[in-house]
Formats: sequence, C-alpha cells, structure tokens
Amino acid sequence: MEKLGVSFPTISKFISQMEKSGEIILTGMDESNGGRRAKRYTYNPEYMLGLAILLERKESHYTIFNCKGEILEQGQTSSVLTGELQDLVQQIEHIISRNPKIRSVAIGVPGVVHHGRILYIPDYEQFQNLDIKSYLEERLPVSVVVENDMNAAVLGYQYNRRRQDRPSLIYLYFGQNGPGSGIMINGELVRGSSFFAGEVSFIPLYDHCNFQQALSAEGDQHQPHAQSKRVDAISRLIAAFTAIVNPHTIIFTKDEVNRALLIQIAEQSKTYIPKENLPELTASDWTQDYLVGLQTLGIGIMISESHN
Repeated sequence: MEKLGVSFPTISKFISQMEKSGEIILTGMDESNGGRRAKRYTYNPEYMLGLAILLERKESHYTIFNCKGEILEQGQTSSVLTGELQDLVQQIEHIISRNPKIRSVAIGVPGVVHHGRILYIPDYEQFQNLDIKSYLEERLPVSVVVENDMNAAVLGYQYNRRRQDRPSLIYLYFGQNGPGSGIMINGELVRGSSFFAGEVSFIPLYDHCNFQQALSAEGDQHQPHAQSKRVDAISRLIAAFTAIVNPHTIIFTKDEVNRALLIQIAEQSKTYIPKENLPELTASDWTQDYLVGLQTLGIGIMISESHN
C-alpha cells in the first residue's frame, strides 16, 4: 500500500466493488496471526469475455475466450466478405446476444490494416478503405481491434510455442485470397512503413511474373510439371527471405504442404542459397494460430479497457 500510495480504506472499497461486480471471487480466509483474519480472493476469468473472428472467402471462424485465454466456444459461420457489412454486424450481434459478457472483438482480415482501417483488400470492394474498427464500435457495445491475417497467425504461432529466444519467423500461406506472409524479426512483428510488409504476391520472382502469378499460372497443380514450377517459385521466395531476414523458421500451413513437399522445397532452395543459412521449414495449423493471435490482441484490449 505504501508503494502504491493508496490507503487501506481505499483498497478495501475497491475490493468490495470488485467483489460485488463479480470481477473477483472470495476463496477463503487466511490463518489468524492474532488479529482479524484476512480474506483471500481470486480473479474471475469469466468476468469479461472476448471474441476472435477471422474472415475468409468461404467461411468465418470464431472463438469465445475468457481473460485467461481459455476457449469457451469455437465455431464456424458463413462468410461475410462477399456480402454486406451489416451481415458482419448481425453475425457479431448474434454471438454477443448469447454471451453478453463479451467486451472485446478481435477481427482478422486478408488485407493491409492500419489502426483499424483496411487500406488494401483485393476482391472485396465494400471493405476497401473502411475503418472497420470505428464502424463496429459505433454499432456494438464492445472494443474492437483489427489485424491482418498473417500478422495474427505469426503472433499466434509464437505465442503457442512460448519461445524465449526472440526468434525471427516467416509464416507463409497461399490461401483462399492469394499468398501472404507474416514476418517476425527478433520477436517483434514487422508491419512496415505503410503496413504492407508480407504482401509477397507482388514479389517479381521471374522476368514474366510475380509470386502469385507463378503459383496460379501452371493450371493443374497436381501435374508433375506444375508441381516442380510451384516448388521452384516457393524456393526462390525462401531464398529471398533468407538473404534479407535470415529467419530461424519458415512456417507453412499443414493443409498446403506435407513432409515430402517440404523436403522438395528445402532441396530446391539449396540451389539458390548456401544450405547452412537456410531456415527450418515446418508446418502448423494456420486457423488455430490465426485465432490464437487474435485472442492475444483481444485480451490486450480487454486489459487496457479494464484499467481505464
């Protein structure tokens, strides 16, 4: 109390208010040391809940979580990217109506985001240049944070593994909306000066085409020739990332690669860059990493709101 500069009566008042509101729960009494027995409390993780929702072309995925990050509900709903903005509002309203303790909503989008405004999102004109954070906060009783899909995924991957060595990571996804990447250098997310970092589809890997065109120009991806071209394009991108960022690990989504394909990519990458410098290549659950990344952002705004 002396360090905080707060009196005992003031603290008692705050404790009483928090107990009355359900933010803390009485768990028992301390042993007596000759005076009045002290009460013991624990924080109620269900006092505030958060919603994480990722928007994809074909569907939306969501989780409802408590203050400790524990998942209370996980589900899938219809896509809103190709519909009206009001569809997204109604979708969130429906979830909140069943879970009125939701205080924060973290939304992931396949586009470039700056402080809640979507600056670049190809194919979804109604979301282009939309301040989706303000749009939702004006219509819903929650605080909103918005993040690029791949930035959230690399945040979630790192959070799940709790690496303490401040790793440099690249998360690659070819996806429903074209390729993208999340970049983490020395444990810090890299968004770039105009928040465009990670938009790898534009990288001109060949004289005649960029990375996205190289992935999509070969027709049937199951044909041997098309597969070798795809492997070469990915390997060139890995070589570029290795020379510029020199990451510890490059992560693919497990739905897009298998062990044999990772070996092929690693072997082809060695033709472009010395093998001792190549990162570890691995695969992970993109949807879960993405949702966990959004959850960490949602918990962050829950905590900041509770301190205001």
